[in-house]
Amino acid sequence: RLTEYSVKMLQEFGIKLFANKIKKDNIIEPEKIIAKTLYFNDFEDQQLDFLKRLLQEENLKKTQSRLQNKGLPKGVTVLLHGLPGTGKTETVLQIAKLTKREMIKVDISNSKSMWFGESEKIIKRIFTDYKTYSKDCELLPILLFNEADAVISKRIEGPNSPLAQTENAIQNILLEEMETFEGIFFATTNLVKNLDTAFERRFLFKIEFQKPEILVKAKIWKSKLPTLSITECESLAAMFDFSGGQIDNIVRKTEVFETLNGISSDF
Repeated sequence: RLTEYSVKMLQEFGIKLFANKIKKDNIIEPEKIIAKTLYFNDFEDQQLDFLKRLLQEENLKKTQSRLQNKGLPKGVTVLLHGLPGTGKTETVLQIAKLTKREMIKVDISNSKSMWFGESEKIIKRIFTDYKTYSKDCELLPILLFNEADAVISKRIEGPNSPLAQTENAIQNILLEEMETFEGIFFATTNLVKNLDTAFERRFLFKIEFQKPEILVKAKIWKSKLPTLSITECESLAAMFDFSGGQIDNIVRKTEVFETLNGISSDF
Protein backbone atom coordinates (compact mmCIF):
# COMPACT_ATOMS: atom_id res chain seq x y z
CA ARG A 1 0.00 0.00 0.00
CA LEU A 2 1.60 3.26 -1.15
CA THR A 3 1.31 6.53 0.71
CA GLU A 4 -0.40 9.45 -1.04
CA TYR A 5 3.00 11.15 -1.35
CA SER A 6 4.43 8.11 -3.17
CA VAL A 7 1.48 7.99 -5.55
CA LYS A 8 1.90 11.69 -6.38
CA MET A 9 5.63 11.28 -6.92
CA LEU A 10 5.04 8.42 -9.38
CA GLN A 11 2.36 10.44 -11.16
CA GLU A 12 4.85 13.26 -11.69
CA PHE A 13 6.94 10.77 -13.70
CA GLY A 14 3.91 9.82 -15.78
CA ILE A 15 3.33 6.47 -14.05
CA LYS A 16 -0.43 5.91 -13.81
CA LEU A 17 -1.38 3.38 -11.15
CA PHE A 18 -5.15 3.55 -11.15
CA ALA A 19 -7.65 3.43 -13.99
CA ASN A 20 -10.46 4.92 -11.94
CA LYS A 21 -10.63 8.50 -10.75
CA ILE A 22 -9.41 9.14 -7.24
CA LYS A 23 -11.85 11.53 -5.59
CA LYS A 24 -10.27 14.11 -3.30
CA ASP A 25 -11.70 16.44 -0.69
CA ASN A 26 -10.99 19.52 -2.80
CA ILE A 27 -12.86 18.27 -5.87
CA ILE A 28 -16.36 19.72 -6.20
CA GLU A 29 -18.75 17.94 -8.54
CA PRO A 30 -21.14 20.16 -10.55
CA GLU A 31 -24.27 18.30 -9.48
CA LYS A 32 -23.45 19.04 -5.82
CA ILE A 33 -23.29 22.80 -6.40
CA ILE A 34 -26.53 24.56 -5.41
CA ALA A 35 -27.84 26.63 -8.32
CA LYS A 36 -28.10 30.34 -7.54
CA THR A 37 -29.09 33.38 -9.54
CA LEU A 38 -26.42 36.06 -9.30
CA TYR A 39 -26.98 39.72 -10.11
CA PHE A 40 -24.28 42.01 -11.51
CA ASN A 41 -23.85 45.41 -13.09
CA ASP A 42 -24.27 45.41 -16.89
CA PHE A 43 -20.56 45.57 -17.74
CA GLU A 44 -19.67 42.64 -15.47
CA ASP A 45 -22.70 40.70 -16.71
CA GLN A 46 -21.59 41.04 -20.34
CA GLN A 47 -18.07 39.81 -19.60
CA LEU A 48 -19.33 36.86 -17.56
CA ASP A 49 -21.84 35.89 -20.25
CA PHE A 50 -19.00 35.81 -22.78
CA LEU A 51 -16.97 33.61 -20.43
CA LYS A 52 -19.88 31.23 -19.90
CA ARG A 53 -20.33 30.85 -23.66
CA LEU A 54 -16.61 30.22 -24.13
CA LEU A 55 -16.60 27.44 -21.53
CA GLN A 56 -19.46 25.54 -23.16
CA GLU A 57 -17.73 22.37 -24.38
CA GLU A 58 -18.33 22.83 -28.11
CA ASN A 59 -17.11 26.44 -28.07
CA LEU A 60 -14.09 25.59 -25.91
CA LYS A 61 -12.96 22.78 -28.22
CA LYS A 62 -13.23 25.01 -31.31
CA THR A 63 -11.39 27.85 -29.59
CA GLN A 64 -8.57 25.69 -28.24
CA SER A 65 -8.12 23.95 -31.59
CA ARG A 66 -7.85 27.30 -33.37
CA LEU A 67 -5.36 28.66 -30.85
CA GLN A 68 -3.25 25.51 -31.03
CA ASN A 69 -3.16 25.58 -34.84
CA LYS A 70 -1.79 29.12 -34.68
CA GLY A 71 0.86 28.19 -32.12
CA LEU A 72 -0.82 30.15 -29.32
CA PRO A 73 -1.32 29.02 -25.71
CA LYS A 74 -4.69 27.30 -25.50
CA GLY A 75 -5.31 27.52 -21.77
CA VAL A 76 -8.15 29.69 -20.43
CA THR A 77 -6.85 31.72 -17.50
CA VAL A 78 -9.18 34.11 -15.67
CA LEU A 79 -8.64 36.60 -12.85
CA LEU A 80 -11.72 37.74 -10.94
CA HIS A 81 -10.89 40.72 -8.76
CA GLY A 82 -12.77 43.31 -6.75
CA LEU A 83 -14.25 44.15 -3.40
CA PRO A 84 -15.09 41.42 -0.86
CA GLY A 85 -18.63 40.06 -0.99
CA THR A 86 -19.21 40.83 -4.67
CA GLY A 87 -19.63 37.18 -5.72
CA LYS A 88 -16.27 36.18 -7.21
CA THR A 89 -16.02 32.68 -5.72
CA GLU A 90 -19.73 31.97 -6.17
CA THR A 91 -19.42 32.99 -9.82
CA VAL A 92 -16.81 30.28 -10.43
CA LEU A 93 -19.04 27.72 -8.72
CA GLN A 94 -22.03 28.67 -10.86
CA ILE A 95 -19.94 28.57 -14.05
CA ALA A 96 -18.75 25.09 -13.08
CA LYS A 97 -22.35 23.97 -12.58
CA LEU A 98 -23.59 25.61 -15.79
CA THR A 99 -20.86 24.00 -17.90
CA LYS A 100 -21.07 20.67 -16.00
CA ARG A 101 -17.39 20.78 -15.07
CA GLU A 102 -15.78 19.50 -11.91
CA MET A 103 -13.88 22.09 -9.92
CA ILE A 104 -10.61 21.61 -8.06
CA LYS A 105 -10.49 24.25 -5.33
CA VAL A 106 -7.04 25.01 -3.95
CA ASP A 107 -6.63 26.24 -0.39
CA ILE A 108 -3.70 28.63 -0.75
CA SER A 109 -2.93 28.52 2.98
CA ASN A 110 -2.13 24.81 2.62
CA SER A 111 0.26 25.47 -0.25
CA LYS A 112 2.71 27.27 2.03
CA SER A 113 4.68 24.78 4.06
CA MET A 114 6.69 25.60 7.13
CA TRP A 115 9.51 23.50 5.67
CA PHE A 116 11.81 25.42 3.36
CA GLY A 117 11.56 24.14 -0.19
CA GLU A 118 8.30 22.23 0.33
CA SER A 119 6.03 25.06 -0.83
CA GLU A 120 7.53 25.04 -4.32
CA LYS A 121 6.93 21.29 -4.57
CA ILE A 122 3.34 21.68 -3.40
CA ILE A 123 2.56 24.32 -6.06
CA LYS A 124 4.18 22.16 -8.75
CA ARG A 125 2.21 19.14 -7.57
CA ILE A 126 -1.10 21.03 -7.77
CA PHE A 127 -0.63 21.46 -11.52
CA THR A 128 0.73 17.93 -11.96
CA ASP A 129 -2.34 16.54 -10.18
CA TYR A 130 -4.62 18.71 -12.32
CA LYS A 131 -3.06 17.43 -15.56
CA THR A 132 -3.26 13.81 -14.40
CA TYR A 133 -6.83 14.15 -13.18
CA SER A 134 -7.93 15.96 -16.37
CA LYS A 135 -6.94 12.96 -18.50
CA ASP A 136 -9.60 10.88 -16.73
CA CYS A 137 -12.32 13.53 -17.03
CA GLU A 138 -14.84 13.73 -19.83
CA LEU A 139 -14.77 17.54 -19.62
CA LEU A 140 -11.81 19.69 -18.61
CA PRO A 141 -12.19 20.54 -14.91
CA ILE A 142 -11.75 24.04 -13.49
CA LEU A 143 -8.73 24.75 -11.30
CA LEU A 144 -9.53 27.49 -8.77
CA PHE A 145 -7.01 29.41 -6.69
CA ASN A 146 -9.36 31.15 -4.26
CA GLU A 147 -8.07 34.31 -2.55
CA ALA A 148 -4.84 33.97 -4.47
CA ASP A 149 -3.22 37.12 -3.05
CA ALA A 150 -0.64 35.02 -1.25
CA VAL A 151 0.89 33.64 -4.46
CA ILE A 152 0.29 36.32 -7.11
CA SER A 153 1.19 39.42 -5.10
CA LYS A 154 4.25 41.55 -5.74
CA ARG A 155 7.60 39.89 -5.23
CA ILE A 156 9.52 40.42 -2.01
CA GLU A 157 12.44 42.75 -2.61
CA GLY A 158 15.33 43.56 -0.33
CA PRO A 159 17.50 41.18 1.71
CA ASN A 160 17.96 37.75 0.18
CA SER A 161 16.26 35.96 3.08
CA PRO A 162 14.99 32.35 2.99
CA LEU A 163 11.40 33.71 3.09
CA ALA A 164 11.99 35.97 0.09
CA GLN A 165 13.65 33.13 -1.81
CA THR A 166 10.72 30.80 -1.12
CA GLU A 167 8.06 33.38 -2.04
CA ASN A 168 9.83 34.28 -5.29
CA ALA A 169 10.45 30.61 -6.15
CA ILE A 170 6.75 29.87 -5.72
CA GLN A 171 5.88 32.71 -8.08
CA ASN A 172 8.42 31.55 -10.66
CA ILE A 173 6.90 28.05 -10.67
CA LEU A 174 3.38 29.45 -10.93
CA LEU A 175 4.38 31.72 -13.82
CA GLU A 176 5.98 28.79 -15.66
CA GLU A 177 2.94 26.57 -15.13
CA MET A 178 0.54 29.26 -16.33
CA GLU A 179 2.66 29.86 -19.43
CA THR A 180 2.15 26.27 -20.63
CA PHE A 181 -1.24 25.65 -19.01
CA GLU A 182 -3.78 23.92 -21.27
CA GLY A 183 -6.81 23.74 -18.98
CA ILE A 184 -9.19 26.17 -17.26
CA PHE A 185 -7.70 28.25 -14.46
CA PHE A 186 -9.49 30.78 -12.24
CA ALA A 187 -7.95 32.95 -9.54
CA THR A 188 -9.81 35.34 -7.24
CA THR A 189 -8.37 38.24 -5.28
CA ASN A 190 -9.55 41.26 -3.33
CA LEU A 191 -6.19 43.01 -3.68
CA VAL A 192 -5.53 43.41 -7.40
CA LYS A 193 -3.29 46.43 -6.72
CA ASN A 194 -0.81 43.99 -5.17
CA LEU A 195 -0.75 41.84 -8.32
CA ASP A 196 2.77 41.24 -9.57
CA THR A 197 3.19 42.69 -13.08
CA ALA A 198 4.59 39.36 -14.32
CA PHE A 199 1.11 37.85 -13.89
CA GLU A 200 -0.63 40.53 -15.97
CA ARG A 201 -0.22 38.81 -19.33
CA ARG A 202 -0.66 35.31 -17.88
CA PHE A 203 -4.36 36.01 -17.37
CA LEU A 204 -6.30 35.97 -20.63
CA PHE A 205 -9.35 37.52 -18.97
CA LYS A 206 -9.44 39.95 -16.05
CA ILE A 207 -12.89 40.86 -14.73
CA GLU A 208 -13.39 43.47 -12.04
CA PHE A 209 -16.33 43.04 -9.64
CA GLN A 210 -17.64 46.33 -8.31
CA LYS A 211 -20.32 47.04 -5.75
CA PRO A 212 -23.76 46.56 -7.32
CA GLU A 213 -25.68 49.59 -8.56
CA ILE A 214 -28.97 50.52 -6.86
CA LEU A 215 -31.21 48.61 -9.29
CA VAL A 216 -28.99 45.55 -9.02
CA LYS A 217 -29.00 45.76 -5.22
CA ALA A 218 -32.79 45.96 -5.29
CA LYS A 219 -32.89 42.71 -7.28
CA ILE A 220 -30.58 41.08 -4.73
CA TRP A 221 -32.80 42.22 -1.84
CA LYS A 222 -35.88 40.88 -3.66
CA SER A 223 -34.24 37.52 -4.38
CA LYS A 224 -33.19 37.12 -0.75
CA LEU A 225 -36.41 38.45 0.83
CA PRO A 226 -39.22 37.83 -1.68
CA THR A 227 -41.91 39.00 0.79
CA LEU A 228 -40.67 42.58 0.37
CA SER A 229 -42.26 44.77 -2.27
CA ILE A 230 -40.24 46.20 -5.16
CA THR A 231 -40.57 49.66 -3.60
CA GLU A 232 -39.22 48.41 -0.27
CA CYS A 233 -36.29 46.71 -2.00
CA GLU A 234 -35.45 49.87 -3.93
CA SER A 235 -35.61 51.90 -0.72
CA LEU A 236 -33.21 49.53 1.07
CA ALA A 237 -30.87 49.58 -1.94
CA ALA A 238 -30.82 53.38 -1.94
CA MET A 239 -30.35 53.69 1.83
CA PHE A 240 -27.55 51.16 2.34
CA ASP A 241 -24.38 50.73 0.30
CA PHE A 242 -24.13 46.98 0.85
CA SER A 243 -22.47 44.35 -1.30
CA GLY A 244 -24.26 41.11 -2.17
CA GLY A 245 -22.31 39.30 0.54
CA GLN A 246 -23.35 41.85 3.18
CA ILE A 247 -27.01 41.56 2.15
CA ASP A 248 -26.66 37.79 2.41
CA ASN A 249 -25.42 38.14 6.01
CA ILE A 250 -28.39 40.34 6.89
CA VAL A 251 -30.77 37.73 5.50
CA ARG A 252 -29.02 35.01 7.50
CA LYS A 253 -29.42 37.06 10.69
CA THR A 254 -33.08 37.52 9.82
CA GLU A 255 -33.52 33.74 9.52
CA VAL A 256 -31.80 33.22 12.90
CA PHE A 257 -34.02 35.89 14.49
CA GLU A 258 -37.21 34.31 13.15
CA THR A 259 -36.13 30.81 14.16
CA LEU A 260 -35.32 31.75 17.77
CA ASN A 261 -38.31 34.02 18.32
CA GLY A 262 -40.90 32.26 16.20
CA ILE A 263 -42.02 35.56 14.68
CA SER A 264 -41.25 37.52 11.54
CA SER A 265 -38.59 40.20 11.78
CA ASP A 266 -39.04 43.76 10.52
CA PHE A 267 -37.81 42.52 7.14
